[in-house]
Amino acid sequence: MRTRFAPSPTGPLHLGHAYSAILAHDMARAAGGEFLLRIDDLDQSRARREWEDLIYQDLEWLGIKWDGPVVRQSENFDLYRTTLDSLASYGAVYPCKCSRADIAAAASAPQEGVPEFGPDGRIYPGTCRGRAYADRTPSDALRYDLSKRVRGPDKMPAFTETGPLYAGEYEVTADHLLTRVGDPILARPNMAASYHFAVVLDDAMTDITHVIRGADLFEASFLQRFLQWEMGLQSVTYHHHNLIRDDLGKRLAKRDDARAISKYREDGATPQDIRGMVGL
Repeated sequence: MRTRFAPSPTGPLHLGHAYSAILAHDMARAAGGEFLLRIDDLDQSRARREWEDLIYQDLEWLGIKWDGPVVRQSENFDLYRTTLDSLASYGAVYPCKCSRADIAAAASAPQEGVPEFGPDGRIYPGTCRGRAYADRTPSDALRYDLSKRVRGPDKMPAFTETGPLYAGEYEVTADHLLTRVGDPILARPNMAASYHFAVVLDDAMTDITHVIRGADLFEASFLQRFLQWEMGLQSVTYHHHNLIRDDLGKRLAKRDDARAISKYREDGATPQDIRGMVGL
């Protein structure tokens, strides 16, 4: 077993991060495996060294030790670009100029029973589909035309989920991708890759076997498994855990000023206190 914790250095770690990190660490150690730390600094406009340093301090205080050197997404930009060019050779990557407002306007009257949002945000209606990859400009996003790449049911991938909410075997179907995911962004303007595209490559490059993360990312597994399959990468086993919520039942998030691990530490809490707070 080889797991990882991959925080973004855009703010302090909170209890939800601690739960995911401790769980991934403990599962790897219990299996005699390895636990890696990756800094997901894909968005260089928001990444800050002081937040990265605080991540190290918080994890060390929690008693979490990682194997090998820290990996950073910012060190893999060339890999993302060359892989993107390789995918483009299939003829299914196209530039997209649509803003979020454009996509929302185009999807203002969704069909009954058809989801409006997927793991990549609002499901893209295909406005720019058909534009040539060669016509891309620096202000365009790059999307993957799933309609050109999905196969019949006997030629699509599957994945294993071991988490408490969704445990089972799941097939990635054409219908699921086309109706619940939509054409995903592979790269954004001024960024080497999108989140979903980058993490698939990152996990493969570091031989991750098990991805442990929050249940809010379960739907992303269908898209990410498909991207693994498209690029000939090994499948991972997913384990989506329950989310840590505040007193009002809302999921903890950096943007909502969730209470930081560093604040608990300053107030005299112990690592065992944190484990107790998250139910470990």
